[in-house]
Amino acid sequence: MVTVSTSRIAVIALIILSAGCASFSGSRDQYYVCSYDTVWDATFEIMKGQSVTSSDKGTGLIETAWMDVAPLTERSFGIFAREGFGNRERARMSVSVKRMNDVAAVSVLETRQRWHSQGGVTSQATKWWPIEPSQDMTNDVVDRINSKLKEQGCLPT
Repeated sequence: MVTVSTSRIAVIALIILSAGCASFSGSRDQYYVCSYDTVWDATFEIMKGQSVTSSDKGTGLIETAWMDVAPLTERSFGIFAREGFGNRERARMSVSVKRMNDVAAVSVLETRQRWHSQGGVTSQATKWWPIEPSQDMTNDVVDRINSKLKEQGCLPT
């Protein structure tokens, strides 16, 4: 009897963790009552200024190169609060445009990393580590797409 309840708890915990990870993905979705072509063209126009590395209208995916960005927070390292480990951050954007019946969906996701944010002197400390995306950057892209599509008579739902 104990193993049944323990296994149920394990399954419930796994479901909660899976849902939690999906909700922290950092993407922002927006739906438009507009043709796919119109939404794609406006989205691509907005993203062109951000070093697009790949774009495919057929799959609806636009990706940018890594861009150096100012760190969200300055961070010191170690017990002596040392600085100078290069508080560097970089970010890239992935935008997906999907066809739906009479609606086109746009999903904007920022991936952000920090250099050497783990501290220490091992080789594992000196690499890019994932950090939380900036909601401000994501919202900025979505707001610019909204403005561009509003000019063309497409409103977000």
